Amino acid sequence: MKTDESTLKKLENFKGYLDNDRVTELFELFEIKFAAGHWCAGDFVDRFVTGGYNEGVSSDILDQIPRVAAAKIKGIEFHNDLFLMENGKIDENKIIEVKAALEKYQLVPTNMNTNLWGTSKWKLGAASNMNKNLREDAKQVLFETIEIAQKVGCGSVAYWPGSDGWDYNFQVNYGTILEYFIEICADVNKEAKKKGMKFGIEPKLHEPREGNTIIGTTEKAALVCKEVNGLCGGSNMGVALDYGHIQMYAGEPADNLYTMAVVGVPVLNFHVNNAKLHSNDEDRITGTGDLFRFIDFCYGSIATKYQGWFGEDQFEYRTDPVQAMALSRELFGNCMKKALLIYAKRDELLEAQATGDAVKALNVVKKIIYNG
Repeated sequence: MKTDESTLKKLENFKGYLDNDRVTELFELFEIKFAAGHWCAGDFVDRFVTGGYNEGVSSDILDQIPRVAAAKIKGIEFHNDLFLMENGKIDENKIIEVKAALEKYQLVPTNMNTNLWGTSKWKLGAASNMNKNLREDAKQVLFETIEIAQKVGCGSVAYWPGSDGWDYNFQVNYGTILEYFIEICADVNKEAKKKGMKFGIEPKLHEPREGNTIIGTTEKAALVCKEVNGLCGGSNMGVALDYGHIQMYAGEPADNLYTMAVVGVPVLNFHVNNAKLHSNDEDRITGTGDLFRFIDFCYGSIATKYQGWFGEDQFEYRTDPVQAMALSRELFGNCMKKALLIYAKRDELLEAQATGDAVKALNVVKKIIYNG
């Protein structure tokens, strides 16, 4: 993001609530990069409505891409299995088609996610599976994802280890599966570095696991990244943070950003959305929860010098996907504007924070949050 003093002074041109066109101007001025996962632009199914909630809404990637563009979003995330044929081989024609669509709709490919949870093969884990052959298979899928990401033009590869973990106490040896996981991540990170690609893991407390996933919190993800980067050298491996995942265990999203900065682990990517505290991962429209918490998170991204993409990750079952994506972008933009206004007064805020007095700090930000 661009946050020099001369640019911050131009915030006076953004008074009041910003609609989507004004959000576009804000993003362009401050170089804020906003993306959406391709899945946000399709239909959604669950165990209650297995045929989908939005009749006639195709979930084909070539239909999703123009919907993302229609919401005035500039970047798009993918899953590796979009580019695989039924025999598991890379579908080169699909890559060509997608790249042509990206050029047509002027979308930037940002991050390639890895599906190692969607089939029964991975029901007992992928990178941490007790079966060595399956661990090796998982590693090859991750290597293949790096290759796909390169061909599509993404700058990073992320792995959400949803199948890795446990459902019951005593089910696994926690140390053993963590060692397996780190070993695979180190091999994948080396391959990613070789190909000029960033690699990251996305933590989530539970779900689909009923107990815990192996990387349940941002802090544990950071520990794994530190270990892997120590084995590989450098800091190529980072954490892909999901705002809703942090809400699941009532963590403080802004605190997570500062923690990453202090311990020297890069933030690879953001998924922005909303979820209820101590709940599941509802992936609601961004900016519809606690505004203090979310604006604090936006401020933290500015203060810790994040320069990557903010990737919308939502599952809006009962709304039009384009309208829901556009609303998330609009609300995010308005929250980010408030965060920038606070950042323009950061010296005053830091002075108040130095006293440890909550009232003094809140007095600095209160009018911006409610009126800015």
